[in-house]
Amino acid sequence: MTATQTSTVRSGDKLLGRVAFVTGGTRGIGAAICRSLASQGAEVAAGFSGNQEAADAFCADVNTTYPDSHATVHRGDIGSADDCRRTVGEVIEGHGRLDILVNNAGITADKTVLKMVDEDWRRVLDVNLSGAFYLSQAALRHMVERGSGRIVMVSSVIGETGGIGQVNYASAKSGLFGLTKTLAREAAMQVQRSGNTDGIGITVNAVTPGYVATEMLATVPAKVLDGLRAKIPLGRLGEPEEIGRVVHFLAADASSYITGQVWGVNGGLDM
Repeated sequence: MTATQTSTVRSGDKLLGRVAFVTGGTRGIGAAICRSLASQGAEVAAGFSGNQEAADAFCADVNTTYPDSHATVHRGDIGSADDCRRTVGEVIEGHGRLDILVNNAGITADKTVLKMVDEDWRRVLDVNLSGAFYLSQAALRHMVERGSGRIVMVSSVIGETGGIGQVNYASAKSGLFGLTKTLAREAAMQVQRSGNTDGIGITVNAVTPGYVATEMLATVPAKVLDGLRAKIPLGRLGEPEEIGRVVHFLAADASSYITGQVWGVNGGLDM
């Protein structure tokens, strides 16, 4: 078998027949999550906000690599409640169902507290926290009707430790923990009330990446990166694929007894 042939064969079937929507899914950690889900047989829908040409190229590449993924891309502003609801509706209409929602999209606007302006605070909270709520609310309605589903929040180690110049980002990412745990309780309650308890249920969990080698870190000076590595017990940055594997594990049917949990993937930076 050639290398090309190997790349087009699924590595597993944990998610065969499932449909996943990954926000911020066309680059960085989001792109790795999409590929990881597709490698397990899922159909993937990737959300994006800006570059249509790059999103289309990503979509074409995933469909070539994983022909069964039937990948689609969906443009929207995660800070807009209307766009969140619209894109969830698009995915359900286009793919016929939605089994997995990964709230990965996020932005930064770093400034120290005394220099931060109102818009920097509002915009980061709108995208990183409120958007996850709007998307989850729309997805949960669909999942409750079917009695099954998976929601995974992509938070950050900064939500656990805080970070100088990142009060807005840290607050939003920390807020995802409360959103995760409350949604997990409510989803379980709704499934119990529906009486549809014979399936895999609905679970909600969070993943907190540490410093990961993506384009967001590509512009960081080497000296600063060396300082970051020195703080990480495992002595290196994470790879996007390492986050993707944890997400696809949490999305699998076999993970149906895991809910309301926060999974750190940070090389020991916070433990």
